[in-house]
Amino acid sequence: MKALLFKEFKLAMHPLCWLFILIFPFMVLIPSYPLAIGFIYVLTSYPILFLGANKGQQSNDLLFSSLLPVRKKDIVLARIILVVILQSIFIILIGVLSPLASYLSTMITTSEQAGEQIPGLPMSGMVSIISIAIVGFALADLIFFPIYYKKGKSIVASTILMIFGFVAYIAIFTIVIPFIPGAEGYQILLCESGIGIQFVFLACAIIISIIIHFIVYRISSKKLEKVDF
Repeated sequence: MKALLFKEFKLAMHPLCWLFILIFPFMVLIPSYPLAIGFIYVLTSYPILFLGANKGQQSNDLLFSSLLPVRKKDIVLARIILVVILQSIFIILIGVLSPLASYLSTMITTSEQAGEQIPGLPMSGMVSIISIAIVGFALADLIFFPIYYKKGKSIVASTILMIFGFVAYIAIFTIVIPFIPGAEGYQILLCESGIGIQFVFLACAIIISIIIHFIVYRISSKKLEKVDF
């Protein structure tokens, strides 16, 4: 597995992926910018990773990997681990930058008339958003990987369906639930509850993500086993 991961980082992964992972977390510093857009950029890096800009699918990376003395399910596992590592780096950067983003939001939204500061996004709210995104990433992978590994070629269909699925998932929390009568408690729980409770949500989100990725691995590896190169 160590050798496969080394191959993923050194051969399969295009350097442009780092642009998505290391640069776009700074979008959280843009006042009033929809955070969901930043998370979507991570998903749009999948075609670069899997197509590889002449390094991935176009150079038959999957065929090359299947010819190596490794099990096909290990090929899938290595790619899933790579994607999870990239997602984790992105989320960690978001978490590191969120206190600065909250401070900037507070300073920019200062009321000149009242001479008082209007609180920006609280840290607890950011932790909740990160928790939602972690589960969203896992669900996006649940859509993407089984479709892609069914034939090892469906990069366009898998990417489009994954992004639509992620957008629909985010829309539930940002559009649907806030307009449901009696959902005020959800908004309070999301943004105004204690930071300790929010980290409990974060721990639950990580556990859910691990379970979903295990399911992704089982389904995808079984599909790749049936692919005849």
